[in-house]
Amino acid sequence: MSLSRLAFATALVIVSVPALRGEEKPAYSVLAADKGHVAIVNAKGEIEWELPTKAEVHDLALLANGNILFPTGPTTIVEMTREKRVVWQYEAKPKAGYTGRIEIHAFQRLDSGRTMVAESGNARIVEVDVDAKVVYELPLTIDKPNPHRDTRMARKLESGNYLVCHEGDGKIREYDSTGKVVWTYVLDLGGRPRAPGHGPDGHGTEVFGAVRLSNGNTLIATGNGNRVIEVTPEGKTVWELKQDELPGIKLAWVTTLQVLENGNVIVGNCHAGPDNPQLFEVTRDKKVVWTFNNFKTFGNGLAAAQVLGIRGKVIR
Repeated sequence: MSLSRLAFATALVIVSVPALRGEEKPAYSVLAADKGHVAIVNAKGEIEWELPTKAEVHDLALLANGNILFPTGPTTIVEMTREKRVVWQYEAKPKAGYTGRIEIHAFQRLDSGRTMVAESGNARIVEVDVDAKVVYELPLTIDKPNPHRDTRMARKLESGNYLVCHEGDGKIREYDSTGKVVWTYVLDLGGRPRAPGHGPDGHGTEVFGAVRLSNGNTLIATGNGNRVIEVTPEGKTVWELKQDELPGIKLAWVTTLQVLENGNVIVGNCHAGPDNPQLFEVTRDKKVVWTFNNFKTFGNGLAAAQVLGIRGKVIR
């Protein structure tokens, strides 16, 4: 394939929309994947763009150039135009000395034009250039190696470090550019017993997502921990959204995180069932200002989503 050298943009999206009036609810669109396709759904629930995929999608992004970055299989991610033309593709392959399975659960388009990819199985972070060549490799520390569970969400920080969620280990690790672990947060059960299952009744420490906030704290989507927490560099919890704290919403496998400029947080609520929203926006004083519940287009396995049409800078 001849790869187009487009002007690549970061996966941190900045979109401008008109200011909201009074208590008017946000008119967001949503890019998400579930039920065998990737799709963009507008505020009316209409599908504006879609493409079939057999991949288990745990990450995706609408880039500033309008293209979409998403997986097409366990080891492959592509950048695709709205006309459904692939302009960039990367396929992960076993590193030297490793013959096992590989899965990609996280990736990020960087300001440099490179694409960061977390490779489970290979237990590494790589940065890939516009020609799909690996130009940087960072080894990951894994306590319980498993090609499906080594990593979930991973992001390169403004500092140049990497923040990586290790689902199988139940830990978040921050790595410097040499691969040294400079910060670790260990998930706990929050005072509840471990329980099997993916839905609201399941409970564990299989962490999914984390973003570094401007104040230096880390906001964590705890996966089957059924909650969202903000922790300081010392590991102290300073804000928490518990499983049953919001009226009419029960948290199950918490995945997507987007932090808005006004401090609101958009949360992904996977495996929670049709009685609960798949996504919602909540203020820091825990008022729900927007919900997304679309079981016609997506289903109970909506793990990766990006809410579009948000004012100002967004951390995701």
